[in-house]
Amino acid sequence: MIIQLQAEISEQELTNLERKLSAIEYKTNYVTTQYGRYIIGVGKKEFDIRAIGCLPGIKDIHRVSDSFKLVSKKWKVKDTTIDIGDGVLIGSGHFTLMAGPCSIEGEEQIINIIAHLKANDVKIMRGGVYKPRSSPYSFRGMGIDGLKLWHKHASANGIKIISEVMMTSQIDAMKDYVDIFQVGARNSQNFNLLDALGEVDKAVLLKRGISGTIDELLHAAEYIFSNGNERIMLCERGIRSYENAYRNCFDINAIAMLKEKTHLPVIADPSHGIGLRKYVDKVALASVLAGADGVIFETHQIPEKAFSDGQQTLNFEESSRLIHNLKKTYAFKRELI
Repeated sequence: MIIQLQAEISEQELTNLERKLSAIEYKTNYVTTQYGRYIIGVGKKEFDIRAIGCLPGIKDIHRVSDSFKLVSKKWKVKDTTIDIGDGVLIGSGHFTLMAGPCSIEGEEQIINIIAHLKANDVKIMRGGVYKPRSSPYSFRGMGIDGLKLWHKHASANGIKIISEVMMTSQIDAMKDYVDIFQVGARNSQNFNLLDALGEVDKAVLLKRGISGTIDELLHAAEYIFSNGNERIMLCERGIRSYENAYRNCFDINAIAMLKEKTHLPVIADPSHGIGLRKYVDKVALASVLAGADGVIFETHQIPEKAFSDGQQTLNFEESSRLIHNLKKTYAFKRELI
């Protein structure tokens, strides 16, 4: 059960509500976000929901059987739209592209990629300054100094930044220089990190775990929401399977399922989803038809010289062509609906 409280609810009205919930043996959990105050009621006893909903101080009440309640579409039927600022909106009806390198490598690279994005009317640049790598001897990013350098050029050109945060200790240092925190697949069930991101008024893109189920992804998002942050988007980036012909098994089914289960925006990551440059465009286009609200992919001026993930990174010509085709496909899909 989710109870939306009115902003002006009095202490006496809140006390009366708590007594009612206690009488029907429901445990109460309080959630305050950027946009509202909620009580999450957990219990098994059957009751007439109208007996609670008619109480003063309540804005709305919803039965939600899902264990992930706040991110469930069973109470919030209208899809969430996230405002990143400067007219950049993410959610249904606002198809969003995010592109950039796997890793931020230096100033010249930043300048070249920003110019490429501006030429293609892409407003959000992705890139890593802290990189979780399979080998400890691989390039692991430029750190906060690289982020500050990137932010200087991005902000001067009206480009928003999405970058991965790996530890709670990095949040404070990063928050003034990113517009979207990315939680990578390896951290999708790092509950301490999810709790901490729930306390920050900054958008979060949460990637599905390497072997994570859809429900596990939704429960991870619930951690962020229940700690106070409603500005969450989910990302399908492929899961590990027994197939070794490509990097991951991109789960196109997950996009359609997530759009059915949650009101949160759903973003597709075809670069990590298949991990092979020649197929990234095909997987990206399929994700649009499956219902994705946006696509995040990797691009670099010379992928063969990229410090990481060059095998799945598009060059600028390939990137421009994909952006054009993604926009055409999204427009075509809207005509079909």
